Amino acid sequence: MINNPTQILIALLIFACSCNKSINQNPIEIELKAVKGKGILFGHQDDLAYGMNWSYIKGESDVKRVSGDYPALFGWELGGIEMKHTHNLDSVPFEYMREMSIKAYEMGGINTFSWHPFSVINGESSWNTESVVVKHILPGGSHHSQFKNQLDILADFFKSLQNKEGEMLPFIFRPWHEMDGSWFWWGTKTCTTEEVKELFQFSVQYLREEKALTSMLVAYSPDRNFKSKSEYLTWYPGDDYVDILGMDNYYDFKLGKEKQVIEKLHVVIELAKEKNKLSALTETGLSNVTDSLWFTQKLGKVLNDSLISKELSYAMVWRSDPKVHFYFPAEDHAAAPDAREFLNHPNILLLKDFNREKKQSN
Repeated sequence: MINNPTQILIALLIFACSCNKSINQNPIEIELKAVKGKGILFGHQDDLAYGMNWSYIKGESDVKRVSGDYPALFGWELGGIEMKHTHNLDSVPFEYMREMSIKAYEMGGINTFSWHPFSVINGESSWNTESVVVKHILPGGSHHSQFKNQLDILADFFKSLQNKEGEMLPFIFRPWHEMDGSWFWWGTKTCTTEEVKELFQFSVQYLREEKALTSMLVAYSPDRNFKSKSEYLTWYPGDDYVDILGMDNYYDFKLGKEKQVIEKLHVVIELAKEKNKLSALTETGLSNVTDSLWFTQKLGKVLNDSLISKELSYAMVWRSDPKVHFYFPAEDHAAAPDAREFLNHPNILLLKDFNREKKQSN
């Protein structure tokens, strides 16, 4: 029993802080923690925008055509918005993206956004690594103010994602991904580890504090170039800036090294558990689905691993654009039956499954 006034005050402060933490917890974080262990959410990039035999038809989805249901997680790309383009770098109109993101949320799904920005220095794409960019856009750099203008435009789009009551919708933002590779101007070829950390920290802090994006969860997702916890954390900006620990991995699957995918996801998951974060396979897939059994025999075997199936929150395959490449089959593709079998597995949650599990957890 507490009788001392000081002890009572301390107890009340602790209680108030715990209540505020619960109140301020992101709805996505609450939902993902509630269903963790009941299944892994399946995600697909640009799922509502276009598919193998259609484009910009509201209600359409290759995942739905094959499985009868939508994915539970919807991926979108924002590259180009910082240049005030009307379409992103994959030709998706930002206005359509905004409308479909809101629709996905209203259906009960989760939206996750990647960003491959054009350089403020020379206007080159994210894949141009012939010039140094990062050190010039950091605080004190020659183009820092221009970079902040890019973040302002990004924030305006995020703020436009509102429900019918005018409230900002929660979402996942996944900036500066695959920083352990050499193919982006924020990668190993053109900047240091410390510069990447500072870029990540400034971006998140600016969006959260200066632009008041309190509904944003942030994902950290290097590519597969690590084997240990220390290697995975090489570019990690710190616990205050990250909510989801992820990994992008196409290459190990391409080489048939599913065992390595499992081992690396174990590293991600163990760190996520230590840090009380969520974990995810943030990008994966097989280009043009050249293996008709890839979903059950490759991705399925990874996601059915005992630790992964218990701890991983979601796995997302990349987009399906027949003009470039596709990572989910059309309904008449040879891999469609296998994809359907994979999605019907109890461990994989599509939209209806996700909504059912959320309802049962309440």
